[in-house]
Amino acid sequence: MVQYNFKKMTVVPTGKDFIDIILSRTQRQTPTVVHKGYAIARLRQFYMRKVKYTQQNFHEKLSTIIDDFPRLDDIHPFYGDLLHVLYNKDHYKLALGQINTARNLISKVSKDYIKLLKFGDSLYRCKTLKVAALGRMCTIVKRIGPSLAYLEQVRQHMARLPSIDPNTRTILICGYPNVGKSSFINKITRADVDVQPYAFTTKSLFVGHTDYKYLRYQVIDTPGILDRPFEDRNIIEMCSITALAHLRAAVLFFLDVSGSCGYTVAQQAALFHSIKSLFMNKPLIIVCNKIDLHPLEALSEEDMKLVMEMKAEAAKTLMVEGGEAGAQEVLLSMSTLTEDGVIAVKNSACERLLNQRVEMKMKSKKINDCLNRFHVAIPKPRDGKERPACIPQVVLDARAKEEARQQLQKEKRKLERDLEEENGGAGVYSASLRKHYLLADEDWKEDVMPEILDGHNVYDFVDQDILERLEELEREEGLRLENEAEDEALEMDEDARDLSPEERDALAEIKKKKAILIQAHRIKKSTAESRPTVPRKFDKDRSFTSNRMGRTLSNLGLDPSAAMNRARSKSRVGRKRERSLSRDGDKVADMDVDQPNKKLRLRSVSRSRSRSRPPGEVIPGEGFRDSAQKVKAVKLSKKAVKVRNKAARRGEADRVIPNLKPKHLFSGKRSIGKTTRR
Repeated sequence: MVQYNFKKMTVVPTGKDFIDIILSRTQRQTPTVVHKGYAIARLRQFYMRKVKYTQQNFHEKLSTIIDDFPRLDDIHPFYGDLLHVLYNKDHYKLALGQINTARNLISKVSKDYIKLLKFGDSLYRCKTLKVAALGRMCTIVKRIGPSLAYLEQVRQHMARLPSIDPNTRTILICGYPNVGKSSFINKITRADVDVQPYAFTTKSLFVGHTDYKYLRYQVIDTPGILDRPFEDRNIIEMCSITALAHLRAAVLFFLDVSGSCGYTVAQQAALFHSIKSLFMNKPLIIVCNKIDLHPLEALSEEDMKLVMEMKAEAAKTLMVEGGEAGAQEVLLSMSTLTEDGVIAVKNSACERLLNQRVEMKMKSKKINDCLNRFHVAIPKPRDGKERPACIPQVVLDARAKEEARQQLQKEKRKLERDLEEENGGAGVYSASLRKHYLLADEDWKEDVMPEILDGHNVYDFVDQDILERLEELEREEGLRLENEAEDEALEMDEDARDLSPEERDALAEIKKKKAILIQAHRIKKSTAESRPTVPRKFDKDRSFTSNRMGRTLSNLGLDPSAAMNRARSKSRVGRKRERSLSRDGDKVADMDVDQPNKKLRLRSVSRSRSRSRPPGEVIPGEGFRDSAQKVKAVKLSKKAVKVRNKAARRGEADRVIPNLKPKHLFSGKRSIGKTTRR
């Protein structure tokens, strides 16, 4: 069995990368030190080795590329035509031909310059010839840069092609776009082909595998074909035509009898007659799909006549095959939505393909070479009694019960996908993970599971009378809140004894706001450890500013000017400086450093600053005996991190070893000799 695996092809580098790879390898694998005091024969040998080694590397790399890409004349015609459809075999052969020409030119350049190097009479002349040889080789590779880039694109696309074996048992699905081909292959195989309600969702060949009578069958889903002249078909359609033309397979021609694909039965029949020459000598079945939307019997007379003509053409192909296969049905109906008739279509296609392959083998000459190896033993009858196969009735009853149970379970049981579609689709329906629990009572499945705390089941400690006690607590809480409200009212009455009704309302509003702020501050304080520290300049909330206080008081109908002035005066108390001496020695008056007058600020004497602690001063709680011990500890700590800082480590756990240079550039030069030590 021939297998074509295009995924193992070597990556084709670009022209620049190609040159870098070869020259770097030459630098690493050949000697790099030469002196003018060497004998001339040694100098010639040194540079001849460089040129020859570079040529060999170019030759090996280019030969690998040429050998990895398949020859279109040597592979199966299916793959040859498929590659021609996808990439145009003229461009493909031209690119490989340019690679082959470049390989020959590089060999010729190497041969010529090695001949010249044999007559080099100095170190300078030998080195110049070596540079010229390598330069001409690199120029040749630069010229084939576009061909290398093209071949790399072809290689990537070929690696994505499906692995199709042209000689194995194959079922081929074809027809107009959007008639249900991809849905069918998803039903009978494990392939996952994208299915969408528009044409040309499938743009390339897709392969799946199915089993029938312990044999593996290859199922190929082809893109849709339109009924138009051969030269007008695009690359997507030509993939299907290529598969139909070259693969020995059972063909399933899909027919959408409902017309929901966007094409009438007449158009689909015209396509069938235009490509029927591709069905010759192949088992052909016409599959009428989507009978759940429009049954086959409900077709109009004209459409039914067209379907019968297609059936007659399919029967002719059966007569060409000959044998018992001609008696089989060539027109089948099914629905991929309800899965009605899907297995029957698959079994019929597999059976017909198997019969045809057996007949072809029986007609071939190879069977005569194998017949003498077979012996069929037929037992002789001892008497005239018939002895049919006997199966006990108990086994038959058990089998019937099992089949009935499976059928009932299949009819009743709904999959999660069906439930999801019924209940709003993905994102709306949430599957229950508890519905298959085996519990004594079905009502327990959706109960909230009890939590475990400190190794104990919380449910074991639940009080049975908890609802009554909760009501009692709520009543006590209500009485307490009423008493607090009365106390607050009395306190407010004492505070607001001399206030007007408007001022009393404002006072009540302020106290209420104050209580809210206190509560918010307590919440904020309780979560302070889990919140990041934000500098004040990035505090976008600006919750407690004097401007906000002014706006709040204004909303309450109060004049905020007095409160804001008092807040400003209090905030500036800490920024007032003491009386200081002027340059003449006289005391000057206090002046606010936030003074809006710039001249006054400039004339003011700088404030006295607080002095920093000396580095040796011991702060209580640091754990040092005296300042001498602290100075010694600081000095030792600085000394300990000096090596780490010098190596640019982030910390004690930093074990990164930066690799700044490749090994062949990081190590020193070497003379002529063995390369094993590297």
